[in-house]
Amino acid sequence: MEVRKPARLNALTGLRSFAAVNIVLFHFSNPLWFGWLAPVVNAGYASVSFFILLSGFVLGYNYNARARAGELDRLRFYEARFTRLYPIYFLSLILAWRMIPREWGAHTHGMFWAGMVLSPLLLQGWIPPIATFLNTPAWTMSAESFYYLLFPWMARWKKPERLAPHLWKMGGVWMLGLIPGTLYCIFNPDNIVRPDRWSYGPWLQALKYTPLPHMASFVFGVLLADLDEIVPRLGQLRLLLGISGFAGIFTLLTLAPKIPYAILHDGLLMPLFGCVILGLAGVNPLSRALGVRPLVFVGQASYCLYLLHFNMWNLIHDSHVLNWLRLNGLDPWISYVLLVALALAALHLVEKPAQQQLRKLMKLWS
Repeated sequence: MEVRKPARLNALTGLRSFAAVNIVLFHFSNPLWFGWLAPVVNAGYASVSFFILLSGFVLGYNYNARARAGELDRLRFYEARFTRLYPIYFLSLILAWRMIPREWGAHTHGMFWAGMVLSPLLLQGWIPPIATFLNTPAWTMSAESFYYLLFPWMARWKKPERLAPHLWKMGGVWMLGLIPGTLYCIFNPDNIVRPDRWSYGPWLQALKYTPLPHMASFVFGVLLADLDEIVPRLGQLRLLLGISGFAGIFTLLTLAPKIPYAILHDGLLMPLFGCVILGLAGVNPLSRALGVRPLVFVGQASYCLYLLHFNMWNLIHDSHVLNWLRLNGLDPWISYVLLVALALAALHLVEKPAQQQLRKLMKLWS
């Protein structure tokens, strides 16, 4: 029997708009501008961890049942992921041309050419010194492409029959996700007294930007999709999970100065992210609030905003276009608006048309 396509989860798309904007603010603002939200902006790196976990959940939500029924064609899945991922990624490489001289000066010649070769292949994230080559946020594409490669086998994991064993399994994945950060804190291989978002060290770079330390978040998301099938969508439980998740995240981020950065950076927030996702995947006032059309409209461009914002910000300010238009007095707020508008334009003028054309070409080749 053919498995029905799951319903769309608009609230999660709406939340993606906030997460993407928070990453922009993390890179290009002073967190103190945002008052009581300053801890959230200052820990914008957590939004990247959320995106990785959400990616695992969304794939599991859409494909787990099909994979178990033997209806997941791996080749078609990879084609779908490539056509979704690569057009905007390729655009980000084009926009990064101004970074090439800077990268030449920042690396040895060998590392520079490794970055030039590996970045178009989505492999730069495996080498810490060049993980952020040409476009700082693009390291996640190395991670995501690796997780996508493995996902068809993850999706075939046995469906949980009981809640308790599945929660224990998720708890085990959470513990595994805490191991890299915990080991870093114990051994302090970079000899940094108190690492924070501004710290630099080769081992810290590996922890932050390479695929393996973040893989537990993706796996947790895939398992969360199975939990989503067990927990009823109606009722108060989902609402309580969502509210508790948001409250817990805000509390931990407020306490961030007292929590080791290496642990908070990724693994620690997994269960709270899970609570938020389960809450917004239910039917309740919270999911309705975040599922309104304006948020969903912007949320659909969250991938474009995330991947393009760094180089587009540099392009806006290096070109001095705001000065020419006499809008520099409104900066940085006008820049934030421009970034969202450009991301929406990229979605509708580049990503969607390119995706359609690539799928047509792949059908001709198959």
